[in-house]
Amino acid sequence: MLVVRSNRIILPEGERSAALHISNGVIDRIVEYASEDPTGARVFNVPGLVVSPGIVDTHVHINEPGRAEWEGFDTATRAAAAGGVTMLVDMPLNSVPATTTVGALHAKIEAARAQCHVDVGFWGGVVPGNAGDLDALVDAGVRGFKCFLVPSGVDEFPAVNESDLRLALPILARRKVPLLVHAEDPTRITHPTDPPHQSHSTYQAYLTSRPPQSELAAIRLMIRLAEEFNTPVHIVHVSSAEGVEAIAGAKAAWVPITAETCPHYLTFAAADIPDGATEYKCAPPIRESAHRDALWRGLESGALDMIVTDHSPAPPAMKTPGDFARAWGGIASLELSLPAVWTALLVAQGVEPCDRRAASPALLSDLAQWMSAAPAALAGLGERKGRIAVGYDADLVVWDPDVDFVVEPAQLHQRHKLTPYAGRSLFGTVLTTFVRGERVWDKGRLTRAYSGRML
Repeated sequence: MLVVRSNRIILPEGERSAALHISNGVIDRIVEYASEDPTGARVFNVPGLVVSPGIVDTHVHINEPGRAEWEGFDTATRAAAAGGVTMLVDMPLNSVPATTTVGALHAKIEAARAQCHVDVGFWGGVVPGNAGDLDALVDAGVRGFKCFLVPSGVDEFPAVNESDLRLALPILARRKVPLLVHAEDPTRITHPTDPPHQSHSTYQAYLTSRPPQSELAAIRLMIRLAEEFNTPVHIVHVSSAEGVEAIAGAKAAWVPITAETCPHYLTFAAADIPDGATEYKCAPPIRESAHRDALWRGLESGALDMIVTDHSPAPPAMKTPGDFARAWGGIASLELSLPAVWTALLVAQGVEPCDRRAASPALLSDLAQWMSAAPAALAGLGERKGRIAVGYDADLVVWDPDVDFVVEPAQLHQRHKLTPYAGRSLFGTVLTTFVRGERVWDKGRLTRAYSGRML
């Protein structure tokens, strides 16, 4: 028996003082803070620290097998544990083979075996011609599927069109699993070196090449198809005010659609990105501050359901500094998601650093909903993961929201250290991470290696 005791435990109903009784990796009871400990129990007492449900990140590109030099299961899940992420779901692309067949899924599982420090699930992929593989992939354990409406950047995972989707969506509806969609319309995207941009190095040229109208057109297509087939559709990495508005309207009409945004869209704004700084390149792009404000409003209103990283690493040479046309589009932030979002949330709420202790306790509950409960539900694990409640896995992050630190890239645990957060001061220091009641990370070091399970 393990007892975790704090005056600041984030339960579904809000923050309260409590003691968690954990048995066999599951929360068995939630009792008063000062209640007597069971005989022989191990006690973890952190009265002044926040105990939140472990972060669930359903948008992570690990890239192993085939491109383990980009990121592998060992380094990715080590970074996850360091950042309070207790469960992640791996995306089906950038690995070789891509997870579009059962054989490819088995190859990925073998690559992950005995390498994971936190729990890991897998998305399958929808690509042209693989509709016949989807049932078997669900039977083999994928949590749902991902597709691209634009070129993904790797040949192994081609984009789909409406005809492809019409073959896949009835199958996903029958199997009751979601389709995750990279929603940009390729007909509305230009190249940064095409007129009128004609520049490799300016961020403005890259930003203009992928306008909000591209995202909006693709989201509208998916709203139409989700309604027609009654298939759960999830829009990944929403970046624009127009996208938020379209999704809000669809939800009001009871279309089965959910959506996410990412820490970098909530933190940065286009005006802050220097020319040539390709560490900020992602797709869709980081937009102007008005879009960032709209994303926060979307989270507060429920138009957007969750915040996940889209952790998309690559070797630094592929980021081709100074050349937005050629640079790989992806931001690696798995370890930093909790402090990055907490800091950005304080800024969005107008909380000054000197007043951060006065921030509303409801903000911590919002964070738990957006970063734990909602992603767990998307992955079909909402009855086991993402909440501190009786019967749930004891996945916990113990952290201090009032302590800041400066991001030192060399100290990050992801495979490659390049990050747009370098040198940035963030609030929210992760101290301890529990996965199913086992302390896997504590005070800057891995304390129980390779104890993650594949879900």
